[in-house]
Amino acid sequence: MFEGHLVAIYIHGPKGEDLDRAESAQVSPERGIDGDRYCRKPGSGKPDQEITLIEAEAIEAIGRENDIDIDPVKARRNLLTRGVPVNHLVGREFVVGEVVLRGIRLCEPCDHLESLTVKGIKDSLHHRGGLRAQVIQGGTLRAGDVIRPR
Repeated sequence: MFEGHLVAIYIHGPKGEDLDRAESAQVSPERGIDGDRYCRKPGSGKPDQEITLIEAEAIEAIGRENDIDIDPVKARRNLLTRGVPVNHLVGREFVVGEVVLRGIRLCEPCDHLESLTVKGIKDSLHHRGGLRAQVIQGGTLRAGDVIRPR
């Protein structure tokens, strides 16, 4: 059992630009985060494209272990968490404030992430690059929201 919290919310803007930080965001089932460039039309795409999470602890660890210091926005995930074991949430439902999500699969880092950041980040974040999740129950996400199993 755990109880963590939502540190930050990031929304994808136009292609090639950094994500924008938001204090709150509306999320909807079958869509994802309203205003995010990956927000889907209902019935299009796949559930694992709705929302992504990454642990603040993972970003801090790559700094300590591999001397890779990046701003969390550069990880290109929607939600930055603290105290949440995201790898253990694959196949499980969990609550972020009033929103219910289901972990779908790990969000492993890719060559594109490395091309946008720093050499070595792909290997450094292997198996700790975050989680792809589906929105089960929409609502408003707010920085500081409690995250817990459902």
